[in-house]
Amino acid sequence: MDTLVRVNCIKHKYEDETEVQVCGLDFVVKRGDILALLGPNGSGKTTLLNHIIGLLKPIEGKVEVFGLDPSKDLKKLIPKIGVVFQNVEYQLIGPTVMDDIVFTPINIGMSEKEAIKVANHLLKEIEISHLKHKVPHYLSGGEKKKVAIAGALAHNPELLIMDEPFAGIDHQSKKKIIEFLKKLNKEKNLTILFSTNQIDVVKLLAKRVYLMEKGRIKLFSSTKEFFRKKIKLEVCEH
Repeated sequence: MDTLVRVNCIKHKYEDETEVQVCGLDFVVKRGDILALLGPNGSGKTTLLNHIIGLLKPIEGKVEVFGLDPSKDLKKLIPKIGVVFQNVEYQLIGPTVMDDIVFTPINIGMSEKEAIKVANHLLKEIEISHLKHKVPHYLSGGEKKKVAIAGALAHNPELLIMDEPFAGIDHQSKKKIIEFLKKLNKEKNLTILFSTNQIDVVKLLAKRVYLMEKGRIKLFSSTKEFFRKKIKLEVCEH
């Protein structure tokens, strides 16, 4: 399988001089995989994902996404990557849900007619068609997450990156979205990387698991092997 993402022992310094580091095992994402980045709050999951999507630039270490440096070549990567932020308020910018979902595909060259067709399909699959004319700002937290997931998929990315995507989503909706994502993985070979501290989500969606703790990538295994070993996970939600 092609390697889409490779991260090797990175360090970042924030404006207030705070330094954060993500080291341990090399972090590799192969095409067609569904990878869970599992760990407690504060373990470094969001820091790692923000380097992968080019929001942060390391002062040490290396990040490659589709063979490019995301901190320098983000424009080239936008058509290939869909992103769901932990705080989706950062990405919901359209005056209506429909406007928000079609924004990226239209801006990278898809016709408005095709973008609306894709958006309607996603709205139906994620069961939020009734929200298409609503203002995103006034939606519930769970509804905003669903809109963000639809928006991240609307331009048919090769790689979907999600930071705590199912927080605030009810269990039944979570299961339906997971089944849809697994269908996209199987039919379109969509590669999925997501962070979580929810064990049930890992069991339902992931093929393989990275375990993080205090800025270190401690373990990598298949999901089946991960749970067969009954690795101690008091730090994670059950």
